[in-house]
Amino acid sequence: MANGVIELNESNFEETVANGVVLVDFWAPWCGPCKMQTPILESQVAGQVEGKAVVAKVNVDDNRNLAVKYSVKSIPAIFIFKNGEVVKQFTGLQKGADLVAAIEEAQ
Repeated sequence: MANGVIELNESNFEETVANGVVLVDFWAPWCGPCKMQTPILESQVAGQVEGKAVVAKVNVDDNRNLAVKYSVKSIPAIFIFKNGEVVKQFTGLQKGADLVAAIEEAQ
C-alpha cells in the first residue's frame, strides 16, 4: 500500500492492532466502494493522523480468517481499534473527516 496506509494479513494483524489506535479497512479488489475508499484513506486520513494512529487495510479474499473473526459481512468495513479492542465500526463508503474524528475520539 502507499501514502501512509499499510497492508495487514493474518501474520501481522494482532501485533499491529495490539497497541495504540489503528484504523483497519476490510476490503476486496473487486469491490467498487472499496476502490473509492482507498484514496480517501490515503489522501484525507493517513496524513492527518500520522504519529497518532496507524491506517491499515486487510484484503478479505486473502485473509478470510480475519474477516470471519470480526464478522465482516459487508465491505468496506472499517474498524477502529484501541489497544487491541474494537471501539468503533463503520460499514460502507465513509468520509475522511468522519474517520479522522473517530480516530481522534479513540485517542
